[in-house]
Amino acid sequence: MELSFDEMERYKRNICVKEIGIEGQMALKKAKILVAGCGGLGSPAALYLAAAGLGHIGLVDADKVDLSNLQRQILHAESSLGMSKAKSAEKRLLSLNHEIEVKVYDTFLNLDNFKEIAGDYDFILDCTDSYASKFIISDGSCLINKPFCHGAVVRFQGQVMTCIPGISPCYRCIFDELEGSDDLPSPSKLGVVGASCGIIGSIQALEAIKYITHTGDLLTNSLLTFDGLTMSFKKLKLPKRNPMCKACGHL
Repeated sequence: MELSFDEMERYKRNICVKEIGIEGQMALKKAKILVAGCGGLGSPAALYLAAAGLGHIGLVDADKVDLSNLQRQILHAESSLGMSKAKSAEKRLLSLNHEIEVKVYDTFLNLDNFKEIAGDYDFILDCTDSYASKFIISDGSCLINKPFCHGAVVRFQGQVMTCIPGISPCYRCIFDELEGSDDLPSPSKLGVVGASCGIIGSIQALEAIKYITHTGDLLTNSLLTFDGLTMSFKKLKLPKRNPMCKACGHL
């Protein structure tokens, strides 16, 4: 596999970054990333991956575009109202970069279909907005031994962490006590500022790019938090992986 003349021109700003170069750009072209959730986080994440030349992008979302999405979900437009989010996202990504491959999964991701959908991908982005979905993605990723990046946003605040199953703590290792709780902050209850989604989703895309190109330090063993009200980032050291974790303890 080689880069065409058009690809060399399109990605020349990537290629001149010494940590990426032609070898890294080739790795991006070969890579497969699954984006779970085509909303506030999935929008910037998928757009930046497509723009960067990520060769194969999977999109999982069973929802349809509604008017309230457009405040933050920049993959979609007024012309997409009522359309499948995954299909709308596919259309937008291919209009940005026709050279990539986009695969649509217009369904809910669960542990029964997780391996079938995610098994062929190199890295998974958790861009969902519910705790139940986040546990499914973390547990499923550990089940099939796939690295993933968790992202979450509410109001002006957001957080990101990356998990390499068997090496760093997973989402359940850190947040297991949250499962099943009915009194938790969520975007639907407290609102979310769209620009905060852009920041966190972009960081998730950057984590995927770093993983594929084997460069930089991933957010493994760390939780990066962002507060848009104070414009502050904090990098919190996480506890070690829980050997008794029911998701990753077997690895």
